Amino acid sequence: MTKPYTSSLRLSEFKLWEKLEKKRHLYAFDIELTARCPFNRRHCYINLPMGDKNAIEKELSAEEITHTAREAVHRGALWCLLTGGEPLLHRNFPEIYINLKKMGLLVSVFTNAALITDKHIQLFKKYPPRDIEVTVYGATKKTFEKVTRKPGSFEAFQRGLSLLLKNNIKVRLKAMALKSNYQELPQIAEFCRKATKDYFRFDPFLHLRFDRDPEKNKDIKQERLSPEQIAHLELSDPERFDSLKKECGRLVSEDFKKTAHHYLFSCGAGVSSFTLGFDGYFRLCSSLYHPDLMYDLRKGTFQEAWERFVPSVRNLTSDKKIFLENCRTCPIINLCLWCPAHSYLEKGVLDEPVTYFCRTALERYSKLESLDRS
Repeated sequence: MTKPYTSSLRLSEFKLWEKLEKKRHLYAFDIELTARCPFNRRHCYINLPMGDKNAIEKELSAEEITHTAREAVHRGALWCLLTGGEPLLHRNFPEIYINLKKMGLLVSVFTNAALITDKHIQLFKKYPPRDIEVTVYGATKKTFEKVTRKPGSFEAFQRGLSLLLKNNIKVRLKAMALKSNYQELPQIAEFCRKATKDYFRFDPFLHLRFDRDPEKNKDIKQERLSPEQIAHLELSDPERFDSLKKECGRLVSEDFKKTAHHYLFSCGAGVSSFTLGFDGYFRLCSSLYHPDLMYDLRKGTFQEAWERFVPSVRNLTSDKKIFLENCRTCPIINLCLWCPAHSYLEKGVLDEPVTYFCRTALERYSKLESLDRS
């Protein structure tokens, strides 16, 4: 089968890479400790069952993770995010966390808080995290458990969050904006801002499954807000919309369409960060699951991944007309979720527009433009 992209240039001929190489420096990396999760959320792109034996067997050991982290620190990395799935499920979470902290890394943890115990609190008090980011799925038990599809999850979340807050662990809260909790988002925002006054964010953008499971992808699409709902939600949240308005000059760029080249990647993937998958695969970003664009660290070296594999991915080009005349020259692409990684998850190829993303970007732009005129 013919690939929908080409990679015919040698690295020495790659002029765009020469420019990026001058700016390229490793600052941060993500580690997906596991793909498993205690919840069965309809919208989630990576939540295998807690007891999935195949997933457990693939998970990196503490030694493997520590080795890769040392390589990253050696190249200048300062910050690490532990995520999943639910990272606390990894059998060696405390050991991994301590090893990272002892390297001098700023460590953040993404969790649903349902598995937090007194032992985790002791760990976080002795070795304080940069922050713990907890996702809130609903302000009521009914909505929360409609999203998680796990009886008792609301109480477990409340218990874990309470332990973190009363022990003065730095917590940040976020919410996924879904069809299932859309009507409750004002109450969720109020709850979050009372619990942590310095920070709250919501995310209305759901991307599809890492394993491309067709049935679970149907669930995700059903949970997506419409473009009109997303724009309305952002308009109704003063902090979110003020931020968008301030960034308007950067998010809408007419100059982008004048930059003529065929390269697939115009984002920062692999420039200052990378993702280490639970199964040992190195990826340029957390969303990039194309099988040809992942590097197996169990069969290679970090040096080869960072110094040779990353440039080879960023060197990819496309001559597909629909890509060149749409995404490649779109001045509002920064208002959109489109990128080669998401194109692959949605369409199975790296270089095609996604109608839902286009409609959402246009709706957001329309709202920004109308405010600018008022």
